[in-house]
Amino acid sequence: MTFFLAPSRMETADRARMGVLIVLVAQLMLVLDATVVNVALPRIDADLGFGPASLSWVLNAYTLAFGGLLLLGGRLGDVLGRLRVFEAGLAVFVLASLLGGLAPDAEMLVAARALQGVGAALAAPSVLALLTTSARDEAERHRALALFGAVSSGGASIGLLLGGVLTDIGSWRWAMFINVPIGLAVLALAPLFVTETVRRPGRFDVVGAVTATVGAVSIVWALIGTPDHGWGSARTLGGFALGLLSLALLASTERRVAHPMIQPALLGNRTRVAALAMMALVVGAQLSMFFLVVQYVQHVLGFGPLASGFAFLPFSLGIFTMSRFTPRLVMRFGPMPLVMTGATALTLGYIWLSGVGLGSSYLGAVFGPMLIGGLAGALCFMPITATVLNGVEPEHAGGASGMLQTTQQLGSAVGVAVIVSVYAAGAVPGEFLPGARAAFLTSALFSAVAASIAATVWFLGRRPAVVPESDAVEEIALADAA
Repeated sequence: MTFFLAPSRMETADRARMGVLIVLVAQLMLVLDATVVNVALPRIDADLGFGPASLSWVLNAYTLAFGGLLLLGGRLGDVLGRLRVFEAGLAVFVLASLLGGLAPDAEMLVAARALQGVGAALAAPSVLALLTTSARDEAERHRALALFGAVSSGGASIGLLLGGVLTDIGSWRWAMFINVPIGLAVLALAPLFVTETVRRPGRFDVVGAVTATVGAVSIVWALIGTPDHGWGSARTLGGFALGLLSLALLASTERRVAHPMIQPALLGNRTRVAALAMMALVVGAQLSMFFLVVQYVQHVLGFGPLASGFAFLPFSLGIFTMSRFTPRLVMRFGPMPLVMTGATALTLGYIWLSGVGLGSSYLGAVFGPMLIGGLAGALCFMPITATVLNGVEPEHAGGASGMLQTTQQLGSAVGVAVIVSVYAAGAVPGEFLPGARAAFLTSALFSAVAASIAATVWFLGRRPAVVPESDAVEEIALADAA
């Protein structure tokens, strides 16, 4: 009997690993598109004639749709089935990528980027929910979360590298077209290796869906406009007011309905709320660093698109290297000490970057902080993600995933808006360095606040029980050794 059971167990494990790989490839593709066109913006402007006022919408259209619809995408996965919603979102994303690559004018490209964001918002929450709910034990769950954190945080820098390669050897359009074959392959393979979750028809909070979407979209819209319109403009204040009003209505509604869009209990846990705040701060600091470093290596060091992408390679390598060890470190020390260490290291890295000058070199001023950023980021993302998802019932995993990823998007939007505003306050037209020091130090402040929150949670003895059971320790060690 054992002879016949062993292959079955092996096949089940292989199928599960293949399923994890497939959804992680999709997650990488979704994250890449947040930055893959950054280094290609000058070429896009030259081809389609955007103009300085509208070129930013190549990035903002994706951010707005993605960040604004994540909560809705997460809840749809809980109600309709996560694999089903994942496939629908990915199909929309692939179609939008094709349309973007074929775009004959600026308006078509912006519309395609917005549609990409819609598809990503539907698919992304289901990626994390499928990873966590399909894990066979705590060891697999922690490994999956570590890989997810590596892909999600390292994907932004890989996007810059890929965008530079594609732009230099071909055209910016290939940054769009490359999603098509990858997306089609994932759509073909996912049903074979990923198990669908149970549908819960009729359990959908329409008022919650509308208010959550309007609230998130309004706040993201207000934030991405602050560099151009200012914090005190009617546009910015109106966007914030509509967003906060919608979120207040959402909070009031969720306490009364039987099947709320966001479970109030998810935000009733102070440790989870603290982890969400830490995620927003760390992501905000990192995304603003990307914005500043890209400009520095291009405008001061004279790097082209391809070299600018390679400048971020230490960050990606640091993320993926440290992610192999993070599950065992969490198991031994708990999540908060890792976040404290990682956020403190990020703070030091940004302080190092604040010293860049005209006489600085890449190796002397950028390489070290980039490597620190990758290693330290990996120490933060997996423990924070595990803390947010700890104790969440499987039927609400999609909603919790959407909430986490919405926080990441809001954090990035807040970070870029604040850092750009600080930078602009000291900027001199035609020069990069004036204002850069204060902007990098602001990123350092974000990370320092995240480290302080982690320290507070830890010292108050509120560490969540996300550490694997002792019998899972050997499984993690054996899996890493393999």
